[in-house]
Amino acid sequence: MTDPESLLAEARALGVMITTAESCTGGMVAARLTDIPGSSDVFERGFVTYSNAAKTQMLGVPPTLIDKHGAVSEDVAHAMATGALQHSMASLAVSITGVAGPGGSEHKPEGMVCFGLATAADVITETRQFGPLGRANVRSESVEHALNLLAKGLRRLQN
Repeated sequence: MTDPESLLAEARALGVMITTAESCTGGMVAARLTDIPGSSDVFERGFVTYSNAAKTQMLGVPPTLIDKHGAVSEDVAHAMATGALQHSMASLAVSITGVAGPGGSEHKPEGMVCFGLATAADVITETRQFGPLGRANVRSESVEHALNLLAKGLRRLQN
């Protein structure tokens, strides 16, 4: 588990600005970061792109990408993370898109969440299957995972 205060201190020491692009978490990662006093010197902005239209309008995610892969996909998580970097002054972005529940489908069940982590050098994506934990728990697990990814991104920027 990554402590947001430590994460921000590490970003501050590295001179790294952070941005978030969130769908199913609705800004919860940004809230965790901005709960820390003084976070404005390293948290640049957050994008809450809950709808497909918002993903396209705010982050530049191509509608054809959403049509082809669905909003819950590593392809869209990748585009969200790169779009967050392009539409901000940050150098590290995390994105989240998933099925918090209730419900889902056979191919995209409740608890399936896709993440992106972007720097100017590269983007990594991954999918986590948290399972049918209930909406609040899936969202909470997603926030924790996003914070861990940001910590991983900071380590990558150090090297």
